[in-house]
Amino acid sequence: MVYSYFPGCTLRTKAKDLDRYARRSAEALGITLAELPDWQCCGGVYPLGADEIASKLPSVRALNDAKEQGQDLVAVCSACYHVLKRVNDDMANVADIQTRANNYMALEEPYKGETAVLHFLEVLRDKVGFDELKKKVVNPLTGKKIGAYYGCLLLRPGKIMAFDDPENPKMLEDFIRALGAEPVVYPYRNECCGG
Repeated sequence: MVYSYFPGCTLRTKAKDLDRYARRSAEALGITLAELPDWQCCGGVYPLGADEIASKLPSVRALNDAKEQGQDLVAVCSACYHVLKRVNDDMANVADIQTRANNYMALEEPYKGETAVLHFLEVLRDKVGFDELKKKVVNPLTGKKIGAYYGCLLLRPGKIMAFDDPENPKMLEDFIRALGAEPVVYPYRNECCGG
């Protein structure tokens, strides 16, 4: 399995370990994360201004690059995933944004939201399968209790992100079980970090 990979700025600075472990895990599972060449920062925050186009263009470029490779686009960073997925939805469903972005970028073929945007956890769940992942864990986290934090970037808006149930997510708990640990479910694990 080969995916276009958008590492994002944080995985190049403060979260280098997350990038390294995601790549090593992918490799151990027979997955190739092919980093997009010359990617730019996604902006880290989805722009809410209806007329805002400039800050969406780096995401459109990354999405189009993945399309040209014939690959789904994978992100590990929740913020990058959120921005890429929402901009992709704009390009598929908002004619004004699609027209303006394509006019500005002057692509050989207009981009219309064709690329599937996946979080690495979705690849593990939907393409590898948590049961298969469990079989490949070398050092299970037996005896550990882990509380997952989803935040809002993975989950909202629910219809666009389609990551998990925004009110009662279970993916991270299933992932924690696959690693051999016991998930701890607590209130507010699916709330925004701002409270």
